[in-house]
Amino acid sequence: MRRNDREITDMREMLAVLDECKVCRIATIDDEGLYIVPLNYGYEYAGGKLTLFIHSAKQGRKVDAFLRHSKVAFEMDCGHRLLEAQVACENSYAFKSIIGSGVIGEVAEAGEKRRALAVLMRHQAGKDFAFDDNALQSVLVMKIEADRFTGKQR
Repeated sequence: MRRNDREITDMREMLAVLDECKVCRIATIDDEGLYIVPLNYGYEYAGGKLTLFIHSAKQGRKVDAFLRHSKVAFEMDCGHRLLEAQVACENSYAFKSIIGSGVIGEVAEAGEKRRALAVLMRHQAGKDFAFDDNALQSVLVMKIEADRFTGKQR
């Protein structure tokens, strides 16, 4: 990271950014080229490992890309605010962000899928939901096991 003075090094602060952000952009590649898609997410951080959970329709370009090329990059940002100055080039922007990479894969087992959806919905809506078998069968759930991630803020 070029600007070490903006790096988030405290894991509690990193988790606070993960809590505040609600949309994660995931980058992948397919036969058409590079592809980035914004998705709502939920996450778990346990034993020093970050896992992001997403859900989607069962088919489409992103699903095909994720299933074919499991290595992905991700980014999320929040806390946006213009930092105004009198001179145009001295204006700046406040933000908090997380970037990283990892491996994406399908969550297929019903119990794990139900738990992943619960984590996602708790993060997005702030409350718990129940998922019946029809709900589980109608949606694709995937997880990203991060192999690295960093945080930055201004």
